[in-house]
Amino acid sequence: MTAGAGPAGRTQAVVIGAGIAGLASAALLARAGYAVTVLEKQRQVGGRAGSWELDGFRFDTGPSWYLMPEVFDHFFKLLGTSADEQLDLTVLDPGYRVFFEGRPEPVDIRRDRRLNQELFERLEPGAGARLGSYLDSARSTYELAKEYFLYTSFASFRPLLAPRVLRGLPLLARLLLQPLDAFTARFVRDRRLRQILGYPAVFLGSAPKLTPSMYHLMSHLDLDDGVLYPRGGFARVIEAVRALAEAEGARIVTGAEVEGILTEPAAGRHRVTGVSYRDLDGTGQILAAGTVVSAADLHHTETALLPRPLQTYPERYWRRRVPGPGALLIMLGVDGTLPQLQHHNLLFTRDWDANFGAIFGKAPTVPQPASVYVCRPSATDPAAAPAGCENLFVLVPLPADPGLGRGGVAGGGDGGLEALADTVIAQIAQWAGIPDLAGRIRVRRTVGPADFAADFNAWRGGVLGPAHVLRQSAFLRGSNKSRKVEGLYYAGGSTIPGIGLPMCLISAEIMLKRLLGDTSTTALPEPLPAAGARAGGVPGAGAAR
Repeated sequence: MTAGAGPAGRTQAVVIGAGIAGLASAALLARAGYAVTVLEKQRQVGGRAGSWELDGFRFDTGPSWYLMPEVFDHFFKLLGTSADEQLDLTVLDPGYRVFFEGRPEPVDIRRDRRLNQELFERLEPGAGARLGSYLDSARSTYELAKEYFLYTSFASFRPLLAPRVLRGLPLLARLLLQPLDAFTARFVRDRRLRQILGYPAVFLGSAPKLTPSMYHLMSHLDLDDGVLYPRGGFARVIEAVRALAEAEGARIVTGAEVEGILTEPAAGRHRVTGVSYRDLDGTGQILAAGTVVSAADLHHTETALLPRPLQTYPERYWRRRVPGPGALLIMLGVDGTLPQLQHHNLLFTRDWDANFGAIFGKAPTVPQPASVYVCRPSATDPAAAPAGCENLFVLVPLPADPGLGRGGVAGGGDGGLEALADTVIAQIAQWAGIPDLAGRIRVRRTVGPADFAADFNAWRGGVLGPAHVLRQSAFLRGSNKSRKVEGLYYAGGSTIPGIGLPMCLISAEIMLKRLLGDTSTTALPEPLPAAGARAGGVPGAGAAR
């Protein structure tokens, strides 16, 4: 068997990492006719979208917002199924609750646009109608992005010369050059409303002052389109994607830590020949492949798995990049009910700029107090906690710095992180009116930036990846193909199109389009034909461009 050949003559492909991008890549590659092996460092799949259980409490350890449902549905339909067939989705209404420092009453964001406009109008006369205009703009920008920017590899800019794009160039330029916070200020003055409209920047690993206003499109997703929840949590989403990958023929190996991407000279450059890895027993292994897709952190892939001459993005590139935030994660199993909280909850500090400045400034520090996200999945999914108990997942954005330490179970993490967790628990108790919260905690686990660095090889211990600032968005973000090594591709949140589970699914599809030489900007037709039904037969290594 040659380096590029697999069973029955199929091209052998290796996918590094079994997060959602790696599993999705494996499913699409296998359907396209590749013999696929996925190598995952951890003993469970999911990557950042993992799960953890203790004493009957079940926690998602990463993503928890199900947005852009059509992206999930499209991915499933590529594989001949649908989100409705794979998942049990529940509409959240309210979508989320927002607590404001110094304000006794929280506000709820609803599924109905009219109700959200009424809320904005109550908080600021005239803001209801302006929210309607804002959301109309967000929707049209989202549709434009979905048609021309989200599903393209930017391997060719010719498809972007469409009349609709050219007509919109002046507006697109303004949306790219004006920061999100300045854009929202054109529509609302009330600090609380500006925070609601500006917070989606955090989903993008950035801050409202750093994020291009193009991303106001995110408000279409939560204020207009609505928020869903998959019963069983996001671990259920991972299970569904894994099962589809395996059904297509992909082989998934856990406890396999990749140590290097192997290459050989070919026609004046290099091409991949496989990977080296250590298995569960610590034994070194070689796996031959004609195609390698790394869904691991792009910084780790480039600087640790390739020799310096073959790095498209060497260390000096990363010194000029802006990392997304790190995070302290706090998982709490709580006795009794917590009706003061919705499924999703946001706690916003009064000094918004200082909060983000602490995380993204030139001398990053831990914000005090911090704006905090609290998820209570047991509000929707009784299986997330024992009867009569609640499950809380808390995310505290921090600077991306592994030096802030590691977490642990039952207070066993590094002292600074555990002290911060105590402070945040007290903050939630005070702001949400749960004075006895700390005394009701039965299960506690913390996770810190050093855990992300150790477990996921995350650049600077970040929780998301490179921030979506202007010079790290769209075609300015990391490419999904190596410029130095033929047959090496990338997928996941640190490459195009960006951060979040929907973006990771799209990144897998863009990777396949790039491999097959498809430079279109739109999503692939549904379903993706199986290799035997594809004109031209099974793809080979020569199909890569």
